[in-house]
Amino acid sequence: MDMKKRIHLELRNRTPSDVQELVLDNCRSNEGKMEGITEEFENLELLSLINVGLINVSNIPKLGKLKKLELSDNRISGGLEVLAERLVNLTHLNLSGNKFKDISTLEPLKKLPILKSLDLFNCEVTNLGDYRESIFKLLPQLTYLDGYDIEDCEASDSDGEGDGVEDEDDEEGEEGESEEEEDEEEDDEEVVAEEDDSGESGEDGEVNGDVDDEDDEDDDEDDDEDDGEDDSPVKGEKRKRDPEDEDEDD
Repeated sequence: MDMKKRIHLELRNRTPSDVQELVLDNCRSNEGKMEGITEEFENLELLSLINVGLINVSNIPKLGKLKKLELSDNRISGGLEVLAERLVNLTHLNLSGNKFKDISTLEPLKKLPILKSLDLFNCEVTNLGDYRESIFKLLPQLTYLDGYDIEDCEASDSDGEGDGVEDEDDEEGEEGESEEEEDEEEDDEEVVAEEDDSGESGEDGEVNGDVDDEDDEDDDEDDDEDDGEDDSPVKGEKRKRDPEDEDEDD
């Protein structure tokens, strides 16, 4: 499918000014050039032209809001000056799988002041010995080259976009978690304190129970002594003689 027809399908009854993302991957360019993309796409923020047979980007229109341009797997070897002139707010540029051989062909990108991420995977220029150092020196505004920063730290999924908001959310989340943990710790301490109190009460009960048992034993002993006293003859009362005693007297 050629590029114009593909654009017509992607619009889906919308006007070009309504479109913020336009993906035209794997369609056919016109003799290696873009077609059908005009300045009417004034609100376009992402344009993807992967594997469409581009040889140059000379006829790309002025797109003042475009932030991300995907041009990987084409046959572009130079002519990047037009990007610096017409895409002044570009932050992400993917030129992987193209025909760039020399670092000098990338010099026009110096005029993209907020370019943050550049990808050159599978381009001959990446075979140069000082490739990474040279690119970061040439384009000091870059944060990521081929997905890694100058310290070889990998880019995040969002490439740093919206970090401020995410950090605030994370901090609020961490504070909330800390408060919850503190509440849980306080609850645990209260439970432990209650268990200790109940344990002490149980011990007191055992001690009191032992004392009560001893008192009961003392009461039983007193009762036994009283019973013994009751069995002995009352003082002053004459003891009855048994028949056996009488026989002995005889």
